[in-house]
Amino acid sequence: MIKITKEAALEYHEKGRPGKIEVKPTKPHRTQTDLSLAYSPGVAYPCIEIQQNPDDAYRYTNKGNLVAVISNGTAVLGLGNIGAMSGKPVMEGKGLLFKIYGGVDVFDIEVDEQDPEKFCEAVERIAPSFGGINLEDIKAPECFYIEQRLRKTLDIPVMHDDQHGTAIISAAGLKNALEVAGKDIAQVKIVVNGAGAAAISCTKLYVALGVNKENVVMLDSKGVITSDRPNLTEQKKEFATSRRDVHTLEEAIKGADVFVGLSKGNILTQDMVRSMADKPIVFALANPIPEISYDDAIASRPDVLMATGRSDYPNQINNVIGFPYIFRGALDVHARAINEEMKLAAVHAIADLAKQPIPDVVNQTYHVNNLTFGPDYFIPKPVDPRLITEVSSAVARAAIESGVARSTITDWAAYKDRLRQLLGQETKFTRALHATAALHPQRVVFAEGGHATMMQAAVQARQEGICHPILLGNPDRLHRIANRLKIDLTGVEIIDMRADKEQGRRATYAKHLSERLARQGYTFEEAYDKMYERNYFGMSMVEQGDADAFVTGLYTKYSNTIKVAKEVVGIRPAYDTFGTMHILNTKKGIFFLADTLINRHPDQNILYDVARLSAHTVRFFNTEPVIAMISYSNFGTDSVGSPLAVHHAVERMQEKYPHLAIDGEMQVNFALDQSLRDDKYPFNKLKGLNVNTLVFPNMSSANGSYKLLQALDPDVEIIGPIQMGLNKPIHFTDFEASVQSVVNVTAVAVVDAYVEKMTRKK
Repeated sequence: MIKITKEAALEYHEKGRPGKIEVKPTKPHRTQTDLSLAYSPGVAYPCIEIQQNPDDAYRYTNKGNLVAVISNGTAVLGLGNIGAMSGKPVMEGKGLLFKIYGGVDVFDIEVDEQDPEKFCEAVERIAPSFGGINLEDIKAPECFYIEQRLRKTLDIPVMHDDQHGTAIISAAGLKNALEVAGKDIAQVKIVVNGAGAAAISCTKLYVALGVNKENVVMLDSKGVITSDRPNLTEQKKEFATSRRDVHTLEEAIKGADVFVGLSKGNILTQDMVRSMADKPIVFALANPIPEISYDDAIASRPDVLMATGRSDYPNQINNVIGFPYIFRGALDVHARAINEEMKLAAVHAIADLAKQPIPDVVNQTYHVNNLTFGPDYFIPKPVDPRLITEVSSAVARAAIESGVARSTITDWAAYKDRLRQLLGQETKFTRALHATAALHPQRVVFAEGGHATMMQAAVQARQEGICHPILLGNPDRLHRIANRLKIDLTGVEIIDMRADKEQGRRATYAKHLSERLARQGYTFEEAYDKMYERNYFGMSMVEQGDADAFVTGLYTKYSNTIKVAKEVVGIRPAYDTFGTMHILNTKKGIFFLADTLINRHPDQNILYDVARLSAHTVRFFNTEPVIAMISYSNFGTDSVGSPLAVHHAVERMQEKYPHLAIDGEMQVNFALDQSLRDDKYPFNKLKGLNVNTLVFPNMSSANGSYKLLQALDPDVEIIGPIQMGLNKPIHFTDFEASVQSVVNVTAVAVVDAYVEKMTRKK
């Protein structure tokens, strides 16, 4: 577990701009016209519309994406009643989580009022500003009354996350843990240690899922809550047991199937866990010290199914798995409440997600690649990018079906796409690329078949219908790796290029290669030996029509791959070189950068070819190229070295392709700032146009530029490298490429192969 020091935490909150959240404008605001629209006089028009129809506030204001995180500071974390102002860092933190996981805006509001009536009155007065209310860190039993009253008096979703967030996540975990253990939810005996807001809400939701209330024993600080105990609150009475044979936790837990701890650390002993039924389920949720440590629980019973509130052990019960997505779904249909149907929908969506294949981002974050549904994984990880689509859509659907939604959703696929775009998980560009590839799936050879990333990418591409994958490698070894990684290779072809049965194919490839390179001194024997190398063999498959495209690069150095590509498939006849391009998908649009990998020190002839290839490639992606040839100088201000080479390349391009939008040499800021460029250099041939393609003067500047942007802004999506100018669809990846990056390159290779086939037919 990472140790968080006081000094580090204080510096984190203070350094730079104090606090963790800010407000940013969402509309243009630079000109006087913008300001007149934003405020007086333009703002009067939406005010009048909202007066006539209050629901229009969802159309013209941020109400539909704004949640108030409200607390009076009476139960902050494990710190107790430290006051409203002292709890503000927690409320800001909650706002941060809302934003980064659900794209929901938050105002944190700290109300200095402990009287429940007055607190409710304060919230009711400000509620019109918001699309939802998240109550936080309010002590029991007042929190029960506050939530119940506000749910009755307000027509927007109200949820006390300390209660219902924990209930939803733990209920999803319990549902799946019982499935792993093979136990019937209606029959299991449950011990709940703790009787606060979270414990009461959790137990209510377990009952709603099917737990028999008679099988529940609840304890508070005084012991087992029995029906004959005096002065019980209404909440505790609901779960008071009529049993008279149990009084302590040690007595209650004997033979129990499930322990749920929402109390304090180190109160559950190893002997108590040993006394439980077979395959016991232990949810030790006290934080930061659970009721029993994970290690102690496993040591006492190897068959125990364990969950905690901590991130450093399997199966973390973390509210962030729920609240951003529950409110996201509720806000998107302008819900009047968060009801039981919506909560149960969230439970089932979260539980079902844990049974689906694990996305690449989860494996990268947690440094694992073998997560599968079972004892060590029955709750999704907080970073799982599918939570927003699965949970939010389930909650929104339940809101519509239960009648609390003001608006409806009819196209659920489009809604999920919008949610992915909201957090930058997916864009129209990549969706269109994958959809196009799926229309015409091709046979793609993956060179490093035994590499976990490439194997997972091949399987994902097959599942998405993008291609028919072919892995190169020893079948036995590949199947062992797949079994270890829990990867299903059904439908994936495996070719062992070293096997005897492939000797005929290898000889055929060697014959063609030796004939092609005969004037370069290649003999058949030399070519035959080359076919033991995966790049030679795989590219030859494409060259000879045994496959349609080839993807490589996770092991091999670019210099070697470039050499093999030139030898086996060659450069297109109209060019003297080939190059690569990276696509940057940014908030300001799509940008194409070349040459990022191949040509280290290009002269004017190579730059001319790269510019032509870039124009062709950008059109390949259904975009009209607007090309800036980049340099450190502008339009002849420096007449030696690389600026001169760029200058001559531009002259040739403009002469040969007079209708192509291309100019330079120019600095990057002039290329990307249309107003600056047109003002300072009104003669430029890009006047009035926004540049989308940047051709750099050498590989170091192109490569460094895209990697700098990638490092500085994680929201920038990088697609590539994309090969430009080879005779066949041979594509490369970076050695640090993720599974999704390889899948994106595969989609490009598939479209490239299909276009090449159509071109040959013409």
